Amino acid sequence: MNNYKKKAALFLASQGVTLFGSSLVQFAMIWYVTMQTSSGVWVSAMTVAAYLPQFLISFFSGVLADRYSRKKLIILSDALIAAATLLLAVLFPLIPSGTPVLLSLVAISAVRSIGTGIQSPAVNAAIPQLVPEDKLMKFNGVHSTVQSLVQFAAPAAAGALLSWETLRATLMIDIATAIVGIGILCAVAIPFEERKHTPSMLSEMKIGIKYAVKERFIGRLLLVFGLFIFLCVPAGFMATLFVNRYYGDTYWYMTLVEVIGFIGMTAGGILIGAWGGFKNRMKTLVIGMMAFGLLATGMGVVDNFTVYLILMAVYGVALAMVQTASTTLFQEQSSPEMQGRVFGLFGAMYSGFLPLGMAVFGPLADVISMRWLMILSGVLLLALSIIIVLNRQFYLHGAKDTAQSHH
Repeated sequence: MNNYKKKAALFLASQGVTLFGSSLVQFAMIWYVTMQTSSGVWVSAMTVAAYLPQFLISFFSGVLADRYSRKKLIILSDALIAAATLLLAVLFPLIPSGTPVLLSLVAISAVRSIGTGIQSPAVNAAIPQLVPEDKLMKFNGVHSTVQSLVQFAAPAAAGALLSWETLRATLMIDIATAIVGIGILCAVAIPFEERKHTPSMLSEMKIGIKYAVKERFIGRLLLVFGLFIFLCVPAGFMATLFVNRYYGDTYWYMTLVEVIGFIGMTAGGILIGAWGGFKNRMKTLVIGMMAFGLLATGMGVVDNFTVYLILMAVYGVALAMVQTASTTLFQEQSSPEMQGRVFGLFGAMYSGFLPLGMAVFGPLADVISMRWLMILSGVLLLALSIIIVLNRQFYLHGAKDTAQSHH
């Protein structure tokens, strides 16, 4: 762990660069489909293509992260995403306009989703190999800040590029950032420990699921994170629809909400990066969840756009607290040889419960007031937080000293 700061900084830089290119192109493709079709069906198809393959591959990609070099997996997944994007850029002039172009964008989005699904568990499992355990929470806070800044900048950059250039030219950005990111990561030494494993990936995946069930803390935390993402949907992931209905259907209003949310998440990442959270990681997670519940309820009640934006900014801070604390808990509490599979399941919770939440709350928003949906989700989040605190064994298991037994 000597000189870990330099290695950690290079690792962060590599992931930040590639994430920026990937996010920019993903936004550009969705916006292109939206502008060309104005169709909810096609936008939904793009959303499914962006999440479903990632959800399905997450169960197996965790096994890969425990079997093989995590550094090589990150590089290969970045290369896969860049190669798929390059193929589309080369073939784009040859594809007939209309439905064939739209289908090709859906297909490439699915391939890119597979790459992301392979990459995410490897990245999260590699971090404890680079960063000392007592610095994990702070590092994850900084990592969260970088991700938020990228997600803040990518839509603006995508919009600007699409205004000045074609989609084909925009696709080339992802290839350039992948080359730079891979180049930086090649300079980072990430140790690889050869571990015993069975020939069958399916049996390895089953071992990972059994581990999550047997280690009750891990299993419960996965379920808590999944429920949190599900209950985030009304106040968080449907925010632009809410603003469109209640405050005005201008592009400026919807953009402002996204920007304020990302600023809050960036601030939350900076806060955790500087502070490091409570010694009991569960306390950081529960306070973030309680705050989120109160904020969701408040956003459903208030009728002033300025107050709503202030609540949205604080919501971003709460979201960063929950995500950073969850990631750190899995890193600290999982056995090193199981971390890839645990983070595969972690990714499956996010990419599974988010579309499920959209599938449940989306249609409900057409028959029930969105304000009531936000209030309901906020109350349920508060209830979930209280249940965690009342379950003392689960709550107190998040203290840093309990993690030592796993390493």
